[in-house]
Amino acid sequence: MVDTPSLRLPAGMRDFAPRAAAARRRIAETLLGVFEAWGFARVITPAFEYEEVLGLGLGSVGRDAALKFVEPSSGRVVALRPDITPQIARLIATRFRDEIGPVRLCYEGTVLRLNKGARSQRELIQAGVELVGVTSPAGDAEVIALGAEALVAAGLDLSHFDLTIDLGHLGLMREILAALELSEAASVAMRAAIAKRDLVAMEDVLRSSRTAPARAGYQALARFVCALPDFSGEPSVLGVAARQAPTQRIRRAIADLRDIVKSVEDRSVPARLHVDLAEVRGFDYYTGVRFQAFVSGAAEPVLQGGRYDDLLGRYGRANPAVGFAIDVEAAAGALEVAFAADPRNGTPHEADVDAPLLVVGPIDEAVSAARALRAQGRRAAPLLMSMSEPDLAAYASRWGYREIVRAGEAVAGTTKPRVGKKVLRKS
Repeated sequence: MVDTPSLRLPAGMRDFAPRAAAARRRIAETLLGVFEAWGFARVITPAFEYEEVLGLGLGSVGRDAALKFVEPSSGRVVALRPDITPQIARLIATRFRDEIGPVRLCYEGTVLRLNKGARSQRELIQAGVELVGVTSPAGDAEVIALGAEALVAAGLDLSHFDLTIDLGHLGLMREILAALELSEAASVAMRAAIAKRDLVAMEDVLRSSRTAPARAGYQALARFVCALPDFSGEPSVLGVAARQAPTQRIRRAIADLRDIVKSVEDRSVPARLHVDLAEVRGFDYYTGVRFQAFVSGAAEPVLQGGRYDDLLGRYGRANPAVGFAIDVEAAAGALEVAFAADPRNGTPHEADVDAPLLVVGPIDEAVSAARALRAQGRRAAPLLMSMSEPDLAAYASRWGYREIVRAGEAVAGTTKPRVGKKVLRKS
């Protein structure tokens, strides 16, 4: 007796049925269309690479999130990509090594990440951009504005989804920790305390550090560190932080973020801006501004990005770089939540103008009519079998056909064929 294998997918993996798949493809292609309109050229990178090469751009956290296996032909360890940005860095360092001027690349694809502390993984669909060779704030503002416009084009506008871009600055955090002169262990503890907005833990780290509290300016620095969680809100909070900044280098980092914010505001970006100086996530990756986009209906950020000027240098071509990745699944989920709450928000699956037509009638006539409709730029498929009216309506609804067209009523050469029964699709 042959054992039948379980048909379950591995943990964290999922299929997308036609309508869900269509929704995600529509979002991804919309995003890529906006990226290309802004001058970003699309590239495609492989699903896995040698771990030692991919790991150059991932850092310790990223390496831990990569699913690894041994390549049978070479015996070398390879890794499924948990992030596409290091692949773009490798591509630029090899294929575009001698390029003079900005390099604008965009991409779309899946990444696989091991869930921290769990025996499973998670597959994500990402679409993003990398702008290389342009320093901030001009490059940062360009990419942030592009991200906001792309999300709006995908349907996540400010008025319906409260599109908010949250900005932090990891360069500022580096300056603060350098000024504190903490040990490596104390620095890690301080970042964890700041991330949790835990004032007691922050004060404990300061008291136990090797830095002499009597050192000139130390008390002002300590007060500024403990005030970091308060520097969160409207961009005007940067003015308050600048006045309290205890060192010139910290003031310079705040000024850099203020310049970026002003440049973004000057572009009339269709999103609400929020500043958070206690942002520490991505400390080992980002060197300057870090930004995320949030929308109602999505628990996780739909966009994450920032400046990572050290990344390309790991691949032998030092160059400033800034970019972001949009989580297509999170974006699709937010649209589906909005549609479920109020169908007047629009279908999350496909617009009526893009939905296909189902042509019924004698097979030869239906095939000919569908061909004529496709020649006009319409999407159309012949039924190729007989079906009762109730079954026909149910079938067309299940598969997302916009309308049912009777073969004898579709006139070839016309731009608007006469149609029969319109299908009322279920959500």
